[in-house]
Amino acid sequence: MAKSLESEHPIKAYGYAAHDTSGKFSPVTFSRRVTGEKDVRFKVLYCGICHSDIHFGKNEWGVTTYPVIPGHEIVGIVTEVGSKVEKFKVGDTVGVGCLVDSCRSCESCISDCEQFCAKQVQTYGVQNYDGTQAYGGYSDHMISDEHFVLRWPEKLPLDSGAPLLCAGITTYSPLRYFGLDKPGTKVGVVGLGGLGHVAVKMAKAFGAEVTVFSTTAAKKEEAIEGLKADHFIISKDEEQMKAAMGTLDGIIDTVSGNHPILGLLGTLKPNGKLVILGAPEKPHEVAAFSLIFGRKTVAGSAIGGLKETQEMLDFAAEHGITADVEVIPIDYVNTAIERLLKSDVRYRFVIDVANSLKAE
Repeated sequence: MAKSLESEHPIKAYGYAAHDTSGKFSPVTFSRRVTGEKDVRFKVLYCGICHSDIHFGKNEWGVTTYPVIPGHEIVGIVTEVGSKVEKFKVGDTVGVGCLVDSCRSCESCISDCEQFCAKQVQTYGVQNYDGTQAYGGYSDHMISDEHFVLRWPEKLPLDSGAPLLCAGITTYSPLRYFGLDKPGTKVGVVGLGGLGHVAVKMAKAFGAEVTVFSTTAAKKEEAIEGLKADHFIISKDEEQMKAAMGTLDGIIDTVSGNHPILGLLGTLKPNGKLVILGAPEKPHEVAAFSLIFGRKTVAGSAIGGLKETQEMLDFAAEHGITADVEVIPIDYVNTAIERLLKSDVRYRFVIDVANSLKAE
């Protein structure tokens, strides 16, 4: 007989879960495993809300097992460590991002690219190796193998730093991998949302000349005055797009809605790269000649591995990079999601878990 959510593990926990495709979150009592010899247990202080949380809550990707407790932008304080933990001690400030386990032996894991491991365990919404469900940071505490726990830089704020564990590494990694991290590089950023505004900050910190593409002129002041982008282009304006032809070394496309990319490819220099981060419902259409003439590349990128994620956090602390956030109590999460779907946030919601999640 299958054990209940509250009894499958010995350690009682509290959180907010979605129980059906309505995606509505409500308080839940569940359980977590005992602390193993390589485990780090920590009290959750803050957890960012990512659009992936909405997809999982509503089962929009068709893979959700209910109840689902999301959250993969998690910052907290260590409360217990296993007997063989080497990197952390009680009282340390730590973070956990999108992964909590992997096989550790495949080529991807050995090369510090755990994000490509075929047996990776994401922070929530999938099964742990023991067959139980993984639950995320919309909860009072977390537990993870120390390999997947990140040291939190002293100078990095906890609340506005939390979204970097997803939005930060998702934008930092392609800038680094595709060589768009050199001073003077001309980088385009498509979309000025949760990912896009962090991409602008990361690219500027690398010394790039940044152009923001948006469908609306209303974002111009935010881009130029707020985020210090160098240029702003309304992507629906044919004259502005024509003037930008052949000017960019690379583009980071953060938009998840359906949108054309042919015009964006035209703004690339020869050997330029268009890197897709968003996942639109419909496939992108690419004309062969738009790639052939100019030897251009359309690529994709997701998060980075643990080594690169730690590197990103240290880089962010050094350069004063955080997400622009609105901090909310956990009982506001359903309203926050409604607002997020309307793009009514600048630019990320972060849940103050420690001060708002109380045991029922």
